[in-house]
Amino acid sequence: MNSYGKAAIGIMTTFFIIIFSTVLMPMYVFNPKATGHGNDYVATKDGDAHRGRQIYVREGCFYCHSQFTRLQDRGYGPLVRAGDYYKDNDQTYETPHVLGTARTGPDLTNEGGRMSSEWQKAHLVEPRAVKPGSIMPSFSYLNDQDMNDLVTYIQSLGNMRKVQHFVQAPDEYRDTTELGQKLLARKTVDTNSSSAANAGRGIFTQNCAVCHGLEGYGNGPNAITLEKKPANFSRPFYQQYPDDFWFYRVSEGVPGTRMPRFGEVLTEEQRWYLVAYLKTLPKDKEVVIDNIDQLDKVPPIRLPKLSEQQYEPHTGG
Repeated sequence: MNSYGKAAIGIMTTFFIIIFSTVLMPMYVFNPKATGHGNDYVATKDGDAHRGRQIYVREGCFYCHSQFTRLQDRGYGPLVRAGDYYKDNDQTYETPHVLGTARTGPDLTNEGGRMSSEWQKAHLVEPRAVKPGSIMPSFSYLNDQDMNDLVTYIQSLGNMRKVQHFVQAPDEYRDTTELGQKLLARKTVDTNSSSAANAGRGIFTQNCAVCHGLEGYGNGPNAITLEKKPANFSRPFYQQYPDDFWFYRVSEGVPGTRMPRFGEVLTEEQRWYLVAYLKTLPKDKEVVIDNIDQLDKVPPIRLPKLSEQQYEPHTGG
C-alpha cells in the first residue's frame, strides 16, 4: 500500500473516532436524571405546547434562537442543567434538540411568561411592529391553530425554572455551581459580626466613600460630577441583598456606572469584610440627599510655600 492509501486510512480512522466520541458515545454515556427544572409542555384551552414545539422545529426557529444559557451569560435567567432536557412523561430525551448556537435572535431559554401571549402573537405576525429594527421574518402565514400552539410552546419555555428571590447573584457566586461552591468554601469572614463590619468600614472609607459618601448616602465629593449618581445605601431596598449578591456587586461593579470591578483591586477577604460593612448601611427609611450642601466636602490641603528655587526640592531619603 502506498503512502496515499495509508494517509487516507489514517484520515478516515480519525474522522470516525471523532464522530464516535462526540456523537455516538454520548448517546449511551450521557444519562442525566430528570431535574424537574426545565419546560412542561402541557396542553391548555388555547393551544398544545408539544405540538407547538414541532412547529418551532418545522419553521426553523432554532436557526436564529438558542435555548441554552451558559455560565458566562448574564441577565438570561437561571442556568440550564443537563436533566432539563429529559422528558418525564415518556422517558425520552427531547429530539430533535433545539439548543441552537447562532443567537441571531435573543435566547429563549426562559422566555415563557416574560411577555403576554397577545404580544408573542403580534411579534410572530409582524415582528417590526413591536420590535423596530428586528430582522425576524413574519409568520403571518400560519393558521390559527398553528399560531396558538406555537405561542403556547413559547410560553412554556422555562416554566419550571423558578427564580426564588427578586435579587439574585449569578450562579458562579452561589452554591449552585462548582465555582460558587469553591468560592463559599474559601470564605473565612463572618459577615454578620460587628468586628468584620468595623474592618470593612475602613476599606469602604478608603475605596468607596469618595463616591458613596462616608455614611453610604451617595453624597461623596465625586457625586456632583457623575451623570449616573452613586447608590444611596440607606434605602430599605438594600436590606434584601444576600451576602453573595453584595459580594458579586463589589467584585464586578455595576455596568453603565463608574463603579469599578473591585475584584481586580481587593482580595477576597477584603471584599467579604466590605460586604459585612455594607450590610449595616440600609435603613428602615431612606436618607434623602437633595441638596449640594449635603455633599461630603474635601478639606483644603495647605501646601507649604516654595522658596525662590525654580523647582520644588527633592523630598526623598
